[in-house]
Amino acid sequence: MRSLRVYVLECLPVPDQAMCSAIPSPNYHLALSGIVLAGGLSSRMGRDKALILVEGVPLLRRVCDVALSCIGQVSGQVSGQVSGQVYIVTPWPERYVDILPETCRVIREVPLPEETTPHGPLVGFAQGLAHVETDWVLLLACDLPQLKAEVVQGWVKQLEQTRENAIDRSRYANALLPRNPKGWEPLCGFYRRQCLPSLTEFINQGGRSFQRWLAQHPVQELLVSDTRIFFNCNTPADLEQLEIQD
Repeated sequence: MRSLRVYVLECLPVPDQAMCSAIPSPNYHLALSGIVLAGGLSSRMGRDKALILVEGVPLLRRVCDVALSCIGQVSGQVSGQVSGQVYIVTPWPERYVDILPETCRVIREVPLPEETTPHGPLVGFAQGLAHVETDWVLLLACDLPQLKAEVVQGWVKQLEQTRENAIDRSRYANALLPRNPKGWEPLCGFYRRQCLPSLTEFINQGGRSFQRWLAQHPVQELLVSDTRIFFNCNTPADLEQLEIQD
């Protein structure tokens, strides 16, 4: 078994409001990080969704590979500038040591003080976001079997265009997310690192809902032509449906 770098975050710190500048990558004009959440209990599936094989590859590994393809490789490090990184946030790093790309970093998701029940993806996102150094981060759930690298790479170009068209950068939206009839798709889109203080405050006040937190802040819609990409595997029936579609 190969070794795995695990980073433990004991609390939710409020970062400095100052934003770091970013090095351009060979593929994109902005440095971008990625966060993949793998903290669900998979109770409806009856087994760990992250380890389910799709076309012979564990779901978590497939999503990590998509995230890595969007980050790009920074050719050099300049003083005061940062490059992107993909982080996996999970309470169980040891489960995934043999399937994760060695270039990813793992954040051990930890319970909040005085909480014993699962706290949901919002807290996991905040714990991962505290490690991010780039201005923007791509957030993905680990159970998106139809996620395609070329599609998400197109979203990155849409994010770049959004930034270029902004006249007043201080008035950027906090997130660029797809929308469905019930609200935003919070686990498949882009967030500004600068939103961490407001996210931390919301969590410290007892908030756990992505939709309620997003309702308090400006969000721009990410235009998506094929919503099948958001299909996720929550139950054995979902998995059977996926196999039929394939």
